[in-house]
Amino acid sequence: MKYTVVGVMLILLLATVGMNAQAQSKPVQLALFNPIQIFPENTSIGGIRISLIYGKNASVSGLDWGLVNYTTSGTSMGWQTGLVGLNEANFVGLQSNFVNVNNQNVEGVQWGFYNHAGYMNGLQLGFINHAGSMKGLQIGLINIIKTGGQFPIFPIVNWSF
Repeated sequence: MKYTVVGVMLILLLATVGMNAQAQSKPVQLALFNPIQIFPENTSIGGIRISLIYGKNASVSGLDWGLVNYTTSGTSMGWQTGLVGLNEANFVGLQSNFVNVNNQNVEGVQWGFYNHAGYMNGLQLGFINHAGSMKGLQIGLINIIKTGGQFPIFPIVNWSF
């Protein structure tokens, strides 16, 4: 089991480093809290970022793991998991934090206790789901789509196609 997890992480790292080589991003980031991290916050990471307490970077493509994961610009892609995921810009992939907050566009899946997206294209699965506008499905106790949804607020399931 241990070798499987290490193998999957290595494959993710190698795949994302190759995809992002032309973007001149750094392949690995280790952060205790910002500014105590390997690379400064204006650096993009293409590979794996581990935020022991709080990590802040321009964008992350690949695996983004930690207590608080924060990105500020560009498009982050891959899998973001931890306690809190904060994204000021776009996100593509899977967010599986306890709290997911995106100010811009999300394409993929948000899975957590509280999910928020400016625009969501995909699935929000959580206790509280909130989208400014959406093309997709929300499943949770409280589901809110501010504009364009089937219902502005609806329990259990809400959608907009």
